[in-house]
Amino acid sequence: MITTQFIKDEKGKKLAVILPMAEYEKMLEDVEELEDIRLYDEVKARNESSITMEEYTKKKNFDSIEIDTTKFKFNRDEANER
Repeated sequence: MITTQFIKDEKGKKLAVILPMAEYEKMLEDVEELEDIRLYDEVKARNESSITMEEYTKKKNFDSIEIDTTKFKFNRDEANER
């Protein structure tokens, strides 16, 4: 449950909200995650062909860069659980 306090003007109109930092940070994390999911869905909907990071670096002649592509994983079901 979010604990909030409001700053109001002399007529009682709410101008701003005060909430604990932990709740604020959690809200920011949730917004960022939702934005990531939205972007993922947007790109996925384009139905474009894709290549691996390894193929891309070879195509762009980044031979001197070694990238461990096994570390790039996204589990959509795990993201939806949050």
